[in-house]
Amino acid sequence: MPKLTIVNRAGDEKSVDARAGVSVMEVIRDNGFDELLALCGGCCSCATCHVYVDEEWTGVVGAAGEDENDLLDSSDHRGERSRLSCQIMMTADLDGLRVAIAPQD
Repeated sequence: MPKLTIVNRAGDEKSVDARAGVSVMEVIRDNGFDELLALCGGCCSCATCHVYVDEEWTGVVGAAGEDENDLLDSSDHRGERSRLSCQIMMTADLDGLRVAIAPQD
């Protein structure tokens, strides 16, 4: 089972087990990180599951799609490593992925 490390807004981090085939957003939400709102439930229609992917993982995770980019453009906190966590699916290749929850807009 792949591991995901989540850094909350206070800078505290926790590594959790993540089932392959579920989104990073679901893993974060299911592990009690309430500050990640994920209001649309993973439908890629809001930007409330915004995270920053650690630099070493950006190539593995891949680039945001067009719809995701449009939503990220609405965030005052968008950066080079910004992604919507609902659009990153956990796989064995992402074992050890580290993401930080972005500030709330």
